[in-house]
Amino acid sequence: MSQRKSPTQQLHQSKLPLSGRIVMFFVRHIQQAFSSMGEVWRNPISSLMTMAVLGVSLSLPAALQVLVKNAEVVTHSWDNAAQISLFIEPTKSERAIDSFITRVKAYPEVSEVGYISRKKALDEFQRLSGFGDALAYLDENPLPAVVTVTPNLSHASPNRAKDLLTKLQQEPEVSFGRLDIEWLERLQALVHVFKSGVMAIALLLVGAVILVIGNTIRLAIMNRRSEIEIMKLVGATEAFIQRPFLYTGIWYGVIAGMIAGVIVNLLVWYLDNSMLELLDLYDTTGSLQSLSGHEMLLLIFFASFLGWLGSYISVKQHLRRIEPS
Repeated sequence: MSQRKSPTQQLHQSKLPLSGRIVMFFVRHIQQAFSSMGEVWRNPISSLMTMAVLGVSLSLPAALQVLVKNAEVVTHSWDNAAQISLFIEPTKSERAIDSFITRVKAYPEVSEVGYISRKKALDEFQRLSGFGDALAYLDENPLPAVVTVTPNLSHASPNRAKDLLTKLQQEPEVSFGRLDIEWLERLQALVHVFKSGVMAIALLLVGAVILVIGNTIRLAIMNRRSEIEIMKLVGATEAFIQRPFLYTGIWYGVIAGMIAGVIVNLLVWYLDNSMLELLDLYDTTGSLQSLSGHEMLLLIFFASFLGWLGSYISVKQHLRRIEPS
């Protein structure tokens, strides 16, 4: 709580021109910001313990958000596996099928088109089913030709893929179509539930961070009660008295945000190999994405805001109770 101005000095500063007062306003803020940092480190052990608690509290929702981000990346790649199978009318000739495939390729929603002829489908069925000898007694090939359609990225979601299937089934060459996408719908529902859970946990931990910082600032106010009473006696303004405590809360938030970012990146590094093994089981490549530089800055900014908010609530609640006796 250094760099205090006497009433005479404040009166002298009030006579400064507007530009001078603006400069002094920022100078006082900078002085009190660095002064409050010194106050934080006067008790380094207790300060570090408080910051560690705040950092761990913030790291949990941040880690869950990183997990959601990676899950979205993985499911986005799985969306491309959603494929529409169109079974062709048996009476359609190869020329009509070629014309149909050409039309489907021109669809703006389509990324890729494949074709399995009736003969190829029968050969593949004989090879995989084990009923090759029995099929030799059939008079004709019972299997239809199949056209496989892969939607592009903008139409790979379940709803849009269904709309594309409905559109393709209206073609005269198509007997019926099939879209095996129920598993993807269930997966996306699970991701949505997980997002809601992350939000609920984040709100609870944000409340915990505000309470911890508010209690820390309350203890700091109680420890400086006599000092605050003297400052009020000599005419210090409420804003001048509050400012160091607010900056203290901001410093707690900034350092706690840095700690949370380090914890999250360490967790991602630790889990990366295990996640690669899991992705290999689903024929998916890639690695876990950690917090980007932009996300790290957002985390620190958000933590500093929580620090300011917790200290502001505590200051407004407790400073008004301190009056010179």
